[in-house]
Amino acid sequence: MWLGAAIFFGASVAPALFGVLRGAGLVNSNELAGSIVTRLLAFINRGGFEIALFLFVTAFFVERNRRALARVAEVISLAIMAMMTGVSNWIISARMIELRSSMGTPIDQVSPADPRRLAFDSLHRYSVMVMGVAIVAALVAFTIASWRGENISETN
Repeated sequence: MWLGAAIFFGASVAPALFGVLRGAGLVNSNELAGSIVTRLLAFINRGGFEIALFLFVTAFFVERNRRALARVAEVISLAIMAMMTGVSNWIISARMIELRSSMGTPIDQVSPADPRRLAFDSLHRYSVMVMGVAIVAALVAFTIASWRGENISETN
Protein backbone atom coordinates (compact mmCIF):
# COMPACT_ATOMS: atom_id res chain seq x y z
CA MET A 1 0.00 0.00 0.00
CA TRP A 2 2.78 2.44 0.86
CA LEU A 3 4.50 1.86 -2.47
CA GLY A 4 1.32 2.67 -4.38
CA ALA A 5 0.63 5.74 -2.24
CA ALA A 6 4.17 7.07 -2.68
CA ILE A 7 4.13 6.58 -6.45
CA PHE A 8 0.64 8.07 -6.78
CA PHE A 9 1.61 11.05 -4.64
CA GLY A 10 4.78 11.81 -6.57
CA ALA A 11 3.38 11.18 -10.03
CA SER A 12 -0.13 12.61 -9.63
CA VAL A 13 -1.05 14.41 -6.42
CA ALA A 14 1.84 16.85 -6.03
CA PRO A 15 2.04 17.87 -9.72
CA ALA A 16 -1.75 18.21 -9.95
CA LEU A 17 -1.91 20.30 -6.80
CA PHE A 18 0.75 22.72 -8.00
CA GLY A 19 -0.80 22.82 -11.48
CA VAL A 20 -4.33 23.56 -10.29
CA LEU A 21 -3.27 26.27 -7.84
CA ARG A 22 -0.93 27.93 -10.35
CA GLY A 23 -3.65 27.69 -13.00
CA ALA A 24 -6.07 29.48 -10.69
CA GLY A 25 -3.75 32.47 -10.79
CA LEU A 26 -3.29 32.62 -7.03
CA VAL A 27 -0.50 34.94 -5.95
CA ASN A 28 0.87 32.47 -3.40
CA SER A 29 0.07 29.26 -5.27
CA ASN A 30 3.46 27.65 -4.59
CA GLU A 31 3.23 28.49 -0.88
CA LEU A 32 -0.25 26.97 -0.63
CA ALA A 33 0.57 23.88 -2.67
CA GLY A 34 3.84 23.44 -0.79
CA SER A 35 2.07 23.58 2.57
CA ILE A 36 -0.39 20.88 1.51
CA VAL A 37 2.36 18.73 -0.02
CA THR A 38 4.46 19.07 3.14
CA ARG A 39 1.60 17.74 5.29
CA LEU A 40 0.82 14.86 2.96
CA LEU A 41 4.47 13.97 2.47
CA ALA A 42 5.00 13.82 6.24
CA PHE A 43 2.22 11.23 6.44
CA ILE A 44 3.70 9.20 3.58
CA ASN A 45 7.23 9.39 4.98
CA ARG A 46 6.24 8.39 8.51
CA GLY A 47 4.10 5.58 7.14
CA GLY A 48 6.96 4.35 4.97
CA PHE A 49 9.37 4.49 7.88
CA GLU A 50 7.03 2.56 10.19
CA ILE A 51 6.13 -0.06 7.58
CA ALA A 52 9.77 -0.58 6.60
CA LEU A 53 10.82 -0.96 10.24
CA PHE A 54 8.02 -3.42 10.92
CA LEU A 55 8.86 -5.52 7.86
CA PHE A 56 12.57 -5.29 8.61
CA VAL A 57 12.09 -6.69 12.12
CA THR A 58 9.60 -9.37 11.07
CA ALA A 59 11.88 -10.49 8.22
CA PHE A 60 14.15 -12.05 10.84
CA PHE A 61 11.31 -14.15 12.28
CA VAL A 62 9.46 -15.27 9.16
CA GLU A 63 10.82 -18.26 7.28
CA ARG A 64 9.90 -18.22 3.61
CA ASN A 65 12.26 -20.93 2.37
CA ARG A 66 14.31 -18.45 0.41
CA ARG A 67 17.90 -18.41 -0.54
CA ALA A 68 20.16 -16.41 1.74
CA LEU A 69 20.86 -13.85 -0.98
CA ALA A 70 17.14 -13.10 -1.41
CA ARG A 71 16.68 -12.70 2.35
CA VAL A 72 19.68 -10.39 2.60
CA ALA A 73 18.52 -8.33 -0.39
CA GLU A 74 15.05 -7.99 1.13
CA VAL A 75 16.40 -6.89 4.51
CA ILE A 76 18.83 -4.42 2.91
CA SER A 77 16.05 -2.98 0.74
CA LEU A 78 13.81 -2.53 3.78
CA ALA A 79 16.65 -0.87 5.70
CA ILE A 80 17.26 1.51 2.80
CA MET A 81 13.55 2.31 2.62
CA ALA A 82 13.44 3.06 6.35
CA MET A 83 16.57 5.22 6.17
CA MET A 84 15.39 7.18 3.15
CA THR A 85 11.91 7.89 4.50
CA GLY A 86 13.40 8.84 7.88
CA VAL A 87 15.99 11.15 6.32
CA SER A 88 13.32 12.69 4.10
CA ASN A 89 10.94 13.32 6.98
CA TRP A 90 13.15 14.25 9.90
CA ILE A 91 16.11 15.88 8.17
CA ILE A 92 15.31 17.18 4.69
CA SER A 93 11.66 18.17 5.21
CA ALA A 94 12.43 19.64 8.63
CA ARG A 95 15.16 21.82 7.14
CA MET A 96 12.88 22.87 4.26
CA ILE A 97 10.20 23.92 6.76
CA GLU A 98 12.80 25.95 8.69
CA LEU A 99 13.94 27.66 5.50
CA ARG A 100 10.40 28.51 4.43
CA SER A 101 9.73 29.95 7.87
CA SER A 102 12.95 32.00 7.85
CA MET A 103 11.98 33.62 4.56
CA GLY A 104 9.28 35.61 6.34
CA THR A 105 7.19 35.90 3.19
CA PRO A 106 5.57 33.29 0.97
CA ILE A 107 8.13 31.45 -1.14
CA ASP A 108 6.50 32.80 -4.31
CA GLN A 109 7.67 36.28 -3.32
CA VAL A 110 11.27 35.31 -2.50
CA SER A 111 13.83 35.96 -5.22
CA PRO A 112 15.16 32.81 -6.91
CA ALA A 113 18.66 34.23 -6.22
CA ASP A 114 18.06 34.47 -2.45
CA PRO A 115 20.45 32.08 -0.65
CA ARG A 116 17.56 30.64 1.39
CA ARG A 117 15.57 29.99 -1.77
CA LEU A 118 18.61 28.37 -3.39
CA ALA A 119 19.08 26.15 -0.33
CA PHE A 120 15.37 25.29 -0.37
CA ASP A 121 15.48 24.34 -4.06
CA SER A 122 18.57 22.22 -3.47
CA LEU A 123 16.89 20.41 -0.58
CA HIS A 124 13.82 19.87 -2.76
CA ARG A 125 15.98 18.11 -5.37
CA TYR A 126 17.48 15.92 -2.62
CA SER A 127 14.00 15.19 -1.31
CA VAL A 128 12.88 13.95 -4.72
CA MET A 129 15.99 11.78 -5.08
CA VAL A 130 15.63 10.32 -1.59
CA MET A 131 11.97 9.48 -2.21
CA GLY A 132 12.96 7.86 -5.51
CA VAL A 133 15.51 5.68 -3.74
CA ALA A 134 12.90 4.72 -1.10
CA ILE A 135 10.42 3.77 -3.82
CA VAL A 136 12.97 1.63 -5.68
CA ALA A 137 14.00 -0.06 -2.41
CA ALA A 138 10.34 -0.75 -1.59
CA LEU A 139 9.79 -2.17 -5.06
CA VAL A 140 12.77 -4.48 -4.66
CA ALA A 141 11.60 -5.62 -1.22
CA PHE A 142 8.05 -6.15 -2.48
CA THR A 143 9.25 -8.14 -5.48
CA ILE A 144 11.41 -10.38 -3.32
CA ALA A 145 8.72 -10.83 -0.67
CA SER A 146 6.09 -11.76 -3.23
CA TRP A 147 8.34 -13.97 -5.35
CA ARG A 148 7.26 -17.58 -5.13
CA GLY A 149 10.74 -18.83 -5.86
CA GLU A 150 9.52 -21.85 -7.76
CA ASN A 151 11.44 -23.09 -10.72
CA ILE A 152 9.13 -23.76 -13.67
CA SER A 153 10.96 -26.96 -14.56
CA GLU A 154 10.22 -28.33 -11.08
CA THR A 155 6.44 -28.18 -11.61
CA ASN A 156 6.49 -30.52 -14.64
